[in-house]
Amino acid sequence: MTFFRQNIAPLLIVLMFLVALVAVSARAFLPSDMAQPAPVEGLQPQSPHAMVSPSSLS
Repeated sequence: MTFFRQNIAPLLIVLMFLVALVAVSARAFLPSDMAQPAPVEGLQPQSPHAMVSPSSLS
């Protein structure tokens, strides 16, 4: 168990960090440029009358 805690567990943590770092860094090189903010043209504003307040239910 000591071998696992001192050698294997830290290695797994470092490998997971490196995989996550590569995945996040790769977004900068994608052709669709995912680094830009999400588009907001398709969103429909919700009217304030659509919300139900708890006091109107009783």
